[in-house]
Amino acid sequence: MSEAFDIEMFYDGDCPLCMRETRLLQRLDKRGRLRFTNIAAADFAADQFGKTQDELMAEMHGRLPDGSWVTGVEVFRRLYTAVGFRPIVWLTRLPLISHTLDLGYVVFAKYRLRLTGRCTENCKVPQSESV
Repeated sequence: MSEAFDIEMFYDGDCPLCMRETRLLQRLDKRGRLRFTNIAAADFAADQFGKTQDELMAEMHGRLPDGSWVTGVEVFRRLYTAVGFRPIVWLTRLPLISHTLDLGYVVFAKYRLRLTGRCTENCKVPQSESV
């Protein structure tokens, strides 16, 4: 894997929707600008990244080359910018569209285990402090 990257995506490898998105991004990443880290892997340790597993499960996280973090929809914006979709990403930053996407993502993140059939009763995705 190349040392130079634009963003590292932390994804839930047990989530069918997350895996679909990850596979799509891997195919689109012709220049090798993305890194992918599966937070559901048996050998993954969130504390190595200064996070808890609950934090990483609560919402999408991305790490930038300088070590700073982005979360939620901003991760997707950066991922799709890195694979060449800058013009489309620009549209997602427009005020009404941005607000709608942010709100929609918060709802999805809260209920994603239920939506993907991975929980039954009393299933709750841990809530991050920024959600």
